[in-house]
Amino acid sequence: MILRRWRGAVRAEDAEAYLAHQSRTGIREYRSTPGNLGAVVLRRALDDGLVEVVTLSFWESMDAVRRFAGAEPHVAVFYPGDDDLLVEKDPHVDHHEVVDVDLADALTGPRPAP
Repeated sequence: MILRRWRGAVRAEDAEAYLAHQSRTGIREYRSTPGNLGAVVLRRALDDGLVEVVTLSFWESMDAVRRFAGAEPHVAVFYPGDDDLLVEKDPHVDHHEVVDVDLADALTGPRPAP
């Protein structure tokens, strides 16, 4: 499995609008691409009044990533309207091979002790 990581930042007052926009554009396109396994969007307030947005998407393979991103998967994909909201946008995307995952407690709550 491949994890694709992108980051950007918006003004605090634009955070909700950007997250809704991202859901309608990038996240929707991820999910409609064969080989996408899902996505997680993170946000955090920064000291300078910006809100950082980190998008993690999960893919079966780099071939699946290329179906979404094209021949240069390390280049970020942007959509009309992004420039109206993003104050910072990283043009580069990182890819990582996922070697271990244990999310059971995060998704369902702690398991009883054996």
